[in-house]
Amino acid sequence: MDQAALLEMKAITKTFPGVKALDGVNLTVRRREIHALVGENGAGKSTLMNILSGVYAYGTYEGEIEFDGKPCFFAGIKQSEKAGIVIIHQELTLSPYLSIAENMFIGDERAKHNIINWDKTREDALVYMKKLGFDENPNTQVNKLGVGKQQMVEIAKALAKNARLLILDEPTSALNEKDSEHLLQILRELRDQHDISSALISHKLNEIAAVADRITILRDGKTIETLDVERDASGRASISEDRIIKGMVGRGITDRFPRRNNVIGNTVFEIRNWTVYNPKNPEQKKLDGINITVRSGEVVGLAGLVGAGRTELATSVFGKYYGDRISGETLVNGKALNINTIPRAIENGIAYVTENRKEFGLVLIETIKENTTMAKLKKIAKGAVINEQEEILAAEGYRKRLNIKTPGVLQLAGNLSGGNQQKVVLAKWLFSDPKVLILDEPTRGIDVGAKHEIYLIINELASQGMACILISSEMPEVIGMSDRIYVMSEGRITAELPGLTTAQEEIMRHILSN
Repeated sequence: MDQAALLEMKAITKTFPGVKALDGVNLTVRRREIHALVGENGAGKSTLMNILSGVYAYGTYEGEIEFDGKPCFFAGIKQSEKAGIVIIHQELTLSPYLSIAENMFIGDERAKHNIINWDKTREDALVYMKKLGFDENPNTQVNKLGVGKQQMVEIAKALAKNARLLILDEPTSALNEKDSEHLLQILRELRDQHDISSALISHKLNEIAAVADRITILRDGKTIETLDVERDASGRASISEDRIIKGMVGRGITDRFPRRNNVIGNTVFEIRNWTVYNPKNPEQKKLDGINITVRSGEVVGLAGLVGAGRTELATSVFGKYYGDRISGETLVNGKALNINTIPRAIENGIAYVTENRKEFGLVLIETIKENTTMAKLKKIAKGAVINEQEEILAAEGYRKRLNIKTPGVLQLAGNLSGGNQQKVVLAKWLFSDPKVLILDEPTRGIDVGAKHEIYLIINELASQGMACILISSEMPEVIGMSDRIYVMSEGRITAELPGLTTAQEEIMRHILSN
């Protein structure tokens, strides 16, 4: 074993029924290193980390693992954690109604004779929280914390298990820019001050470039290369995002945001003086007098920080799913409509691609076929009887049109990669024949190759005359994909700007000017 190595995974091969997920993968993580693992969805990143953490037990894969010079034969997560390897999944595994301290020591309670010592529990929690600069009362209930602080609880929990290698799977996917930067700084401090290495899976290449010491690229279940990252005096990485992308997809993506030359027509969708109150606090306005227009063939971006009201706007317009004391008008093709339920929204040609595809976008235990048609079953049903042949033909048509990578439409949605799941969500709403398509963070948690495909789909829909609203926390995405941009801050529109030519600094100035 390499003397500088903390972890070596050699010739790891993992096969699922009909699919070879990993094919002879090699990975080395050094001591005091932040090692990034990148690749398109389905490249095998999460599978590799699940093998390392014992989710997939020894004997279910081929190859060898050595950690700290010792061979590993993990039969489960408890064994890998005992060795000092702790995984933090993309979906946090905290119990929302327990305190920070209780969450940190679930399964490792500070107890004697089966009686928990609560003073010891809180004292020990504070020790690990202090290492992270995490200044909260350990008695605070976890559901009272924002997502960024919940992520800190997960890391403190890992430290309490004496972690020497942290595995973080898309740790910033649900975080805003400030919380993301704080998390990356925590990883640097753990490396430099506590000798804790990290294996970081992320699709955010700017974050990879900012924090990684080395980068291993996987493609189609194989190790493509490992890149050393050198930095200049200002900390700028020697490796560009384009160089990483080339390794991931096997080619360069010269135009990250593909251009479109479609004709923009008349106004299709309009929101007038839209005001919404917080259902949990009836005195608080979440949206205040919003006015927006979207024309045929146009992509309109909504830019703003987390909490600006973008998702609240989308979900309140989509059948008043969110909000209290809603007032104002929504118009489709110039006609004012009372869209007070989701079925009415669908019937009037409004579709909403949620930011949380796994919880609200798909039924993961159902097939692609069933997910594709569920928003408008009457298209393939007579009375209460579904024509299954028509359903299969419809789903198969969207599978081909959207290039959904799957053996067939009878595959369960939960078995697909994130990018392909997102395409199924799009297929579901396209099957409903929308005039207006609201896309809320449509590329969150998917790789650059899948992002590019989603962009091409959006452009195709716009070229066919659809009115599209794009919500994204990635400013380059909003600028690169939008014909016009509305800037939101604290529930108000603070500016209307052109797409493509607008600078990020100008958007931020309008965000902060409210």
